[in-house]
Amino acid sequence: MAHAAYPERPITLIVPWGAGGGTDATARIIGTLLEKDLGQPVNVVNRTGGSGVVGHQAIAAAAADGYTLGIITVEISMMHWQGLTDLSGASFTPLGLVNMDPAGLQVRADSPYKTATDLVAAIKANPGKFKASGTGQGGIWHLALAGMLKDLKVDPAAAPWVPSNGAAPGLQDLVAGGVEVVPCSLPEARSLIDAGKVRSLAIMADAPAALYPNVPTLKAATGSDWKIGAWRGIAAPKGIPAEARDKLVASLRKIVASKEYTEFMTGRGFGVIYQGPDDFAKFMAKADADLGATMKAVGIAK
Repeated sequence: MAHAAYPERPITLIVPWGAGGGTDATARIIGTLLEKDLGQPVNVVNRTGGSGVVGHQAIAAAAADGYTLGIITVEISMMHWQGLTDLSGASFTPLGLVNMDPAGLQVRADSPYKTATDLVAAIKANPGKFKASGTGQGGIWHLALAGMLKDLKVDPAAAPWVPSNGAAPGLQDLVAGGVEVVPCSLPEARSLIDAGKVRSLAIMADAPAALYPNVPTLKAATGSDWKIGAWRGIAAPKGIPAEARDKLVASLRKIVASKEYTEFMTGRGFGVIYQGPDDFAKFMAKADADLGATMKAVGIAK
């Protein structure tokens, strides 16, 4: 029986996080460009709740026909360690990694700590005095700080974590003096850095960010090799038809290399990265192992 080539009807793109955030913005530009490339409408749907579990579950449980995709985020490497879900990166058909934003280490602009080494030494000398925020308990930025301290032989509990609904409220708390440290990505801190209210001491990555080339890497600042970041990728339920998978992979590769995508992402300070399905699967497996080890070390793995 002859059948029309994929796709022959609209595609749904599920976002596990709220409208207006970075994941939502990334999904919407990808949806727009997929629509142009594939010639079918792409409907972006936010399925929030359960610290990301609801949306990731909706992607994994959708019909494996290539007509429901989703944007999966770093939390997929963390949620199962907390006992929130059985899902992991292996629960999906990976299509492509499209974004990575390493953690930065932010303090108030008037903080006496001018380097990451000074800050870490102060945390070590005054356990409990320095509070940090920027995500929920056990979220990616909590693990960024905990993993850094652990790697530098400082008890992660020395900097108590104040849970927040994301980097924006955490940064507001930092500026107001409620907390002393926010280890979020540089794009999230950008408006406050540019306004002269927040200073970034280091970035937990291989190389400085194009956005702030003067902010040193954590390795240059402290000698620590600890690297971590929030990432986003496009995935489908397991077992989608090869024709759909191949078409989507080719389309995504083209999109991430496009001027429109690059300008949209870099204009917001988001890091553009591309990894195809096999590399993305390996990347997720490594992230899962690294984050699991950190979560066990700070006592937040079940």
